[in-house]
Order: sequence, then C-alpha cells, then structure tokens
Amino acid sequence: MTLEVAYKLLAIFATVALGWLAGVRGWLAPPRPRGASAAPAAAPVNPAQVLSDLAFTLFVPALLFRTMVRQDFAQMPWHTLAAYFVPALLYMAAVYVWHRLRRGERTPAGAATLTVTATYGNAVQLGIPISAALFGETGLALHVALVSLHGLLLLTLATVVAELDISRAERHGSLAQTVRSTVRNSVLHPVTLPVLVGMAWNLTGLGLHPAVDQALAALGAAVVPVCLVLIGLNLAQYGIREHLHGAAALSVLKLLVLPAWVLVVAGGAFGLQGTALAVVVMMGALPVGSNALIFAQRYRVLQPEATAAIVVSTGCFMASAALWLAVLAWWGR
Repeated sequence: MTLEVAYKLLAIFATVALGWLAGVRGWLAPPRPRGASAAPAAAPVNPAQVLSDLAFTLFVPALLFRTMVRQDFAQMPWHTLAAYFVPALLYMAAVYVWHRLRRGERTPAGAATLTVTATYGNAVQLGIPISAALFGETGLALHVALVSLHGLLLLTLATVVAELDISRAERHGSLAQTVRSTVRNSVLHPVTLPVLVGMAWNLTGLGLHPAVDQALAALGAAVVPVCLVLIGLNLAQYGIREHLHGAAALSVLKLLVLPAWVLVVAGGAFGLQGTALAVVVMMGALPVGSNALIFAQRYRVLQPEATAAIVVSTGCFMASAALWLAVLAWWGR
C-alpha cells in the first residue's frame, strides 16, 4: 500500500480517537443548569444520538441531494457499474436473508442494519485516495462513478427493507395498510427523499445557484468528520471488547467475501479486465463505512456492533488490501 493510504488510515484513527476522548471526558455533555439539584431528574441527553440525528437529517441529505443534481447520467460507465452493483446487491440480499432468519422479529431493523454494515464501504475517505494512488485518473473516474450510486442503491434498498420489517412487526391493520406505511416511510426518509428530489431536479437541467451549491457542499463536507467523531463517541459509550466476535464476522464478510464475489461475477459474467476489474474489486474490499453506524443510530439498534465492525475492519484493511492486490495480479496473468 502507498504512504498516502497509510496516512489516510492514521487520520481516520486519530479522528475516531478524538471522538472517543470527547466521550470519555464528557465534552459534549450539556451543562448542568443552575438549581438542577432541586429540580426533578431529567432524561440524560445522549450526545452520540444527537450528533447522529443531525448527520442523518441534515448533512447526509445535503450530500445526497447535491450528488444527484450534479451527476451526469449520460456519461456513466454503465457496464462497469453493473459489474459491481449486480453482485453487490445479490450479496446484500443473501446477507439480509441470513440475518433475518437468525434474528427473526426480535429487532425489526436489525437484519437491515447488519446487512448495511457487511456491505457499505468507506468509499470516499479511503476509496478515493486508494483509486487515485493505485489506478491513476482512469481508475479514479470509475471509482467516483461507483461512489455516485453507492449510497443511492445500497442505503435506499436497506431503508426500504428496514421500514418493511418495522411495519410488519408493528402491523395493526391490513396488508394494504402495511404496504402504504412502508412506502410512505421509505419515501419520506432522510436518505430516499433527497435522492429522489435530486434526481428530479437533475432532469430539469436547471442546475444549482452558486450560493445554494456552496451551502450544500459545506453541509455535505461535514459528513465524514462528524461520522468519525460519532464512532469515537460510541466506542467511549459501549466499548469494543464485548462485540469483537460479531465485528470479526462482519469484517470477514466485508473484507473477504464481498470482494471475492465481485471478482468472480465482474471478471467472469461481465468480462471485466485490467483497471476496471481492479477498481470494482477494491471497491468491494474497502472496510465498513461510517454510514453503517449512522444507519444503526437512525433505528436505535445494534450501534455497538456497527461501531466495532467499523473499527475492526479498518484496522485489518492494510493486510486485506495487500491480499486483494496480489490476487488481482495473479488473476490478470
């Protein structure tokens, strides 16, 4: 791996460590009001949940909306995109079914959350410098095209599945009412709605006013640092030792199983070779992205597991990435 990628990994762990320190030291805890000792005890504020809600309802929607508006769909490398997302979505469906059968109705959004954790990679903060360093401008252009649909497809599908499971678990009416509730909650959602509105605005060809574009860019730029700090806050709150087993299993799925499946399908069924094949395989080989934790926080389920998986998979990424680069070199002989 290149020195630039190593620095990116160090920067990620440094930012997470600062979030952990903030959680341990209570820097984000609300100040105690005067006379609080005489007042009834109020429910404690969870800084991690507040920060997660802010990211999920403001920063992430701004990023998704702006991405959809600025995307030039006519110039997309659709064959390469299909070579990645077809196996990724099939893998995602298999992982969801497995976790759904294991977990049942105990945590309605749990299966979808674990599926996102085992599928959604750190495609921006790690993926972009890796593609630029290893594959040059050609590889970077393909990677950016993958990133533009990454959240749209994976997060939107996971959202629909999670809302369907929740509606089914809480069903008090007919099947038609359950379907209506699922559709409504899936569309009026901080992930789905900005994507749909952004695509509709894209079709008008009007673009964005420079002031609006800059405001959205500033909000979207906050997603990565806020999510990394959030991971540190959750580490301070939950720890990692009790969740290492589950994190290791999710990391194996993300770092080894997904890229292996992408390699077989993209290289075999789609006939990708060279740089295009290497880019899609390395896209699948990226460690768990921080949006997995945002997703878990949204549904108040499995936050410790998602946090541990992000940390463990990121820590193992240097070794797994070197493995996949060696496999790609052998495959292309």
